[in-house]
Formats: sequence, C-alpha cells, structure tokens
Amino acid sequence: MSHDEDPLCAVFMPALVVILHAAEQEKGEPLTEAEVLAIRDDAVCMTVPLSVADDLERSRGYSDIPPADCWHAWLSVREQIAAE
Repeated sequence: MSHDEDPLCAVFMPALVVILHAAEQEKGEPLTEAEVLAIRDDAVCMTVPLSVADDLERSRGYSDIPPADCWHAWLSVREQIAAE
C-alpha cells in the first residue's frame, strides 16, 4: 500500500494513556470524566498515516486508548495499572 492509499489517523504525543496517568499521579486521586475529557481535548496530537501509527505503537510496546471512548478506556487501563 502506498502512503497515498494509507488512511490517516490521529496519534497523541505523548500517548494519551501516559498523559492521563501523569495527571492522575499529580492530582493524587482518580480523575473525573470531565477532567479526562478536558485533558484529551487539550492534548497534542498529530495526523499520520495508519502504517506510521502502527509502527509507533509497536515501538512503544503498548496501545494507546481510543480518544472517542477515552473515559471508559481510561477506567479499564486504570484497573490494569492498579493490578500491576
């Protein structure tokens, strides 16, 4: 597939999950849904071809959370982080 045929997607820099985790650590208590959404809306992201996004994810070693459903995804990730 050429880059011209490669669909574009948004990639957060740094990963949204990292930003949310750092914000929650700084706050010292769980983030609210409104806080998670505000952080997502203010976070830096860039549009890249899907193949580049896939390469970034592989090199990072973990998946980011989807911005469209970041609240529910964040709740799930928080549970996983707490269990570690």
